[in-house]
Amino acid sequence: MANAFILATIFFFPKKACSQPLQQKGNFTRQDTLRGSIGPGRDWWNVIHYSIDVTPDYSNKTIKGSNTIQFKSLTSMANKKMQIDLQQPMQIDSIWLNGQSFSAFSRDGNVYFLDFAEKNLPVSSSENGTEMQSVKIFFSGKPRQAVNPPWDGGWIWKNDAKGNPWMSVACQGLGASVWYPCKDHQSDEPDNGATLSVTVVDSLTAVGNGLLKEKKSNNNGTTTWTWAVTSPINSYNIVPYIGKYVEMTDSFIGETEKNLSLDYWVLAYNKEKAKKQFDRDVKRMLKAFEHWFGPYPFYDDGFKLVESPHLGMEHQSATAYGNQYKDGFMGMDLSGSGWGLKWDYIIIHESGHEWFANNISTNDIADMWVHEGFTMYSEPLFIEYFYGKKAATEYVQGIRKNIENDKPIIGPYGVNQEGSGDMYYKGANLLHTIRQLINDDELFRNILRGLNKDFYHQTVDSKQVEEYMAQKSGKKLNKIFDQYLRAVAIPVLEYKQEGPKIQFRWANAIKDFDMSVRTTAGDWLTPTEKWKTMVVGKKYKDIKFSIDSNFYIKVKKVK
Repeated sequence: MANAFILATIFFFPKKACSQPLQQKGNFTRQDTLRGSIGPGRDWWNVIHYSIDVTPDYSNKTIKGSNTIQFKSLTSMANKKMQIDLQQPMQIDSIWLNGQSFSAFSRDGNVYFLDFAEKNLPVSSSENGTEMQSVKIFFSGKPRQAVNPPWDGGWIWKNDAKGNPWMSVACQGLGASVWYPCKDHQSDEPDNGATLSVTVVDSLTAVGNGLLKEKKSNNNGTTTWTWAVTSPINSYNIVPYIGKYVEMTDSFIGETEKNLSLDYWVLAYNKEKAKKQFDRDVKRMLKAFEHWFGPYPFYDDGFKLVESPHLGMEHQSATAYGNQYKDGFMGMDLSGSGWGLKWDYIIIHESGHEWFANNISTNDIADMWVHEGFTMYSEPLFIEYFYGKKAATEYVQGIRKNIENDKPIIGPYGVNQEGSGDMYYKGANLLHTIRQLINDDELFRNILRGLNKDFYHQTVDSKQVEEYMAQKSGKKLNKIFDQYLRAVAIPVLEYKQEGPKIQFRWANAIKDFDMSVRTTAGDWLTPTEKWKTMVVGKKYKDIKFSIDSNFYIKVKKVK
């Protein structure tokens, strides 16, 4: 999920907000550029692994800990500065470089620069070379507190219904650097995953991403829980969940015939409700999505749902669940079709992100439609798998009423700025429209599976995805992507009918827009900006001329 929390008629848009004020294109600061671009403090090194230790102080709402960053230098470190992101008011207390105290660092707003002018450390002979560096950063402070998570995010300090402490983090858009020091840019995921160790009082449980590696009593009233993922993971996905949890386990054998561990951590008093909801939806979600997208991308790290003190988030292999065990989106059908109340929205949507967002991640959040548009479209695909194509069509057309067409879906690059929240509903309808153009459902499914196979555990740009879909489908799609992603207006098919002739053209569209459309009678039209004529004879005399409603366009009869 991403972007903004909006009340539209009676429906809540399921969007998560970048917690910074929305800025207009061009109105950006040096801090925005430092955060959103790969500049000279970032371009010369590659993250290999994060090892994060954190101890929260619930009473004071503070945290302290360390992050050991293993990295490879791609060019000489001499005269280089390393950019480490850590948002105010959090602070770095001390740094150790390859086991030795290091004091040559300074702060610039939400960024620290480590000055390696006096260092001459080895350069990796290749991107996959063996020369490894290690910088251990100790940090502390009172992290930004979430105001309305996950939309207005940060560290979450709450009590459950029984009054017990309940803590977590939601920081998509806002960034992982809101609580721990890291290279806070989506393009550089730690190649070998991450380890998260959380120290809490003995009465609480700490859950993290991946598999539990160790539960260690410190013999002082606290316990340290250590979790690890082996796959690359985006920094905002690494989060702790702390509460009075109980565990439920299951397993799933999918198309790879490997065993996938299913792990559920829920508040003790919700165990029975959780069992009913999760037993119904998790395995059928996996079955449907493996059919459409290919094997679950993180078999080695398991699949986990964790009850969270906010609605939900796609935290890799540890999905945040807070839908209150209701069907739909907090009991609502976002489409108005009725089909959205036959499954738990957060289980389906946030799990869909394991393929689109976690397996395939975008380099820049300006391209977040790749995460949200494909995942929003996973919802009608889930419906289609279990309830049929007609039901899926009704759902995807139903969500159109939530589209605002306020600004382009793709945002400005290099400044940590998303585009329009239409990346959800409009993004899904863009994909549904392209599916009609491909006109071959098996080919379309193979393209979705191919994306997850060919970009497996990679970061990408929107252009790569666009070109991949065009190449694999054999269709010219560039103007279609430009129209729906980089412009705002919805194209209007204008037509007029005179006897046996129908004239038609595109209006309200970008230059040279030439998308084909299908009539309800089965004819294909290829409109352009200029009027074209189709001789239909008596075909439409008794049949009203209309366009297949699966195409997300407007149709207007003119004189």
